[in-house]
Amino acid sequence: MANHDILINWAPQETRVAIVENGVVQELHIERALERGLVGNVYLGKVARVLPGMQSAFVDVGLERAAFLHVADLHPANGVRPEGAPQVPIERQVFEGQTLMVQVIKDPIGTKGARLSTQVSIAGRMLVFLPQDTHIGISQKIGSPEVREQLRARMQVLVGDGGGGFILRTNAEEASDAELADDIAYLRKAWNTIRERGLGSAPGTLLHQDLNLAERVLRDLANDATQSIRIDSKLQYDALREFGAVYSPGSAAKLEHYKGERPIFDLYNIEEDIARALARRVELKSGGYLIIDQTEALTTVDVNTGGFVGARNFDDTIFKTNLEATLAIGRQLRLRNLGGIIIVDFIDMTREEHRAAVLAEFRKQLARDRTKTTVSGFTQLGLVEMTRKRTRESLAHMLCEPCPTCEGRGQIKTARSVCYDILREILREARQFEPKEFRVIASPAVVELLLDEENVHLAGLSEFVGKPISLSAESAMNPEQYDIVLM
Repeated sequence: MANHDILINWAPQETRVAIVENGVVQELHIERALERGLVGNVYLGKVARVLPGMQSAFVDVGLERAAFLHVADLHPANGVRPEGAPQVPIERQVFEGQTLMVQVIKDPIGTKGARLSTQVSIAGRMLVFLPQDTHIGISQKIGSPEVREQLRARMQVLVGDGGGGFILRTNAEEASDAELADDIAYLRKAWNTIRERGLGSAPGTLLHQDLNLAERVLRDLANDATQSIRIDSKLQYDALREFGAVYSPGSAAKLEHYKGERPIFDLYNIEEDIARALARRVELKSGGYLIIDQTEALTTVDVNTGGFVGARNFDDTIFKTNLEATLAIGRQLRLRNLGGIIIVDFIDMTREEHRAAVLAEFRKQLARDRTKTTVSGFTQLGLVEMTRKRTRESLAHMLCEPCPTCEGRGQIKTARSVCYDILREILREARQFEPKEFRVIASPAVVELLLDEENVHLAGLSEFVGKPISLSAESAMNPEQYDIVLM
């Protein structure tokens, strides 16, 4: 990642973090005190139901919805499953009513409960501790195979006979033996605390909670490319300095208390960026634009030329728009935290070298993402399929809720369609009941249409059923709502 600054806007109810590169927001992280993410939390859970057909189990960990445990996320009882050995069915490993220590690996998203694993891992500043394992893993992003082997040899000496496995994070590459030893001691102490709590606790107990967002900035988000970390709360600045001195001295040295009169997010128009990141349409500087639609199953991104006519011919116009779109899409995926399956519909390109260049540039932009992405290339229909790992809610799901009028469809029935629904409903009611009069209560737009253009049909229906039909406008009703009262 290029050089960047991190801004932290803190309030008792909400912490917001923006990563700014060359004056442009690249990532947004939001955590609300009442809605803290659960990933990393360790619970004592109770198996509520085993589903052999899905090779899964539902586990009650005290959350609103039962959490989900798949057989692939079950740690083998003996700690090792030989390579190539068949997976032991879940019904032979867990049973209803069983108490399990589990860790959340995916937050609840939409209607889905949290996803769990019985393989507990505790993240430190430079290491991830795997208390039920014995192997030492090295991040693939660390140097050459020779450097990784040297680190592995050093770690084996430091780990000694204390037990447990470790994975070295990317920021462990330059760490001294003393720093690694401190992290090992801290993580083992944290694991002993979790185990002790688990012995005397009832199912549904939270045994361990991951760091809050401001603390995770120092542990996870700050790196060598971070120039400054500015926070607008003196109280939190002091708390982070204290936390960082023990946990992440390198990052803590970059901490600054922001004392400016303007709100810290106003420095780079971040509030406007948040508002734009919730819109469907994203404008490109050239005059082209993106349309981003997020659904339960996948996210689609449609690229359009719009008003861009700057190139010499149409092929070049399309090529340049698609190239510009790759940068915008990469940023929007990070900004909106879009995950799962993503389909990108670039504008059709006739020349193979243009397609190859756009795909290469797209992969280059995605390589900047700290979240894992995979790109499959162009399909026969000219679409680019990709995935981005999803571990928490998207920005839209966190900040918004479905429209109560359209219930998330993004469109509502026309007033004429509602009129015809009403006429059909009156006819249906007339066949079952014998009221003196039908009174229709609906939105002003529907009532107006019934009195005006649809008056002939309303009068004809009244004559057909032999009953008067009166109308009443209710401004509080949404355009699709109506009620038919039998008088």
